[in-house]
Amino acid sequence: MLHTTRAVVLKAIRHGDNTVVLKAFTELLGVRSLVVRVGKKGGGGHAALQPLNRLELVVHEAPERDLLAVRELRVAEPFVRIPFDAVRGALALFVQEVLYRSLRGEAADPALFAFVQEALRAMDEVEDVRNFPLIFLLRYSAEQGFLPVAPQPGEDHFDLVEGEFVSGAVRHGHTMGAPLSGALASLLPIGFDQMHQVTIAPALRRDLLDHLLLYFRIHMEGLGELRSPAVLHQVLG
Repeated sequence: MLHTTRAVVLKAIRHGDNTVVLKAFTELLGVRSLVVRVGKKGGGGHAALQPLNRLELVVHEAPERDLLAVRELRVAEPFVRIPFDAVRGALALFVQEVLYRSLRGEAADPALFAFVQEALRAMDEVEDVRNFPLIFLLRYSAEQGFLPVAPQPGEDHFDLVEGEFVSGAVRHGHTMGAPLSGALASLLPIGFDQMHQVTIAPALRRDLLDHLLLYFRIHMEGLGELRSPAVLHQVLG
């Protein structure tokens, strides 16, 4: 059966001279593995298969095979800034690592696919991207069902285990202090188009990113420690 679908490249592994195996998040078929013939008519080239590239594919699905065969491929929305901007390149490494480790399931998820498209577009187009990693994780947590619950008056500490703000004494070692919790609360209603409106000191921003990644590891099985945040801390300051 042939399917035409949009897709986001998560990882590409070369097999031999003319074959690449992709892991991609597709709009119609969820997360799938695909085999691409490169250097031949209709197969596309290696440049099109870079992580996070937004593709339009025609794929053949055979019941007896795990891999989808790519019959046609084109880059649907080429990135303009990311390939030439070190900061956005570091952001792309971060987003790719998070998505590759966390996206699962061979089922369509239109809302999640639309979110990923929105995030990639913002990463490439928005002028001020210093808060992008924080907004990306918060919006992604909403798509995954564990967005932090907004605080009520007097709730000034965020409980990473319960996913809610609390007042008074710290419950356990996974409770954020008041300054960090306040920064988190200020970002909860913010979207990608508004992230430039929030000013967070660099040290606080780094600390908040580390705590949000801990929050993800608590609530998302299999995410593990990421390598890319160390690079982000260097380029974002």
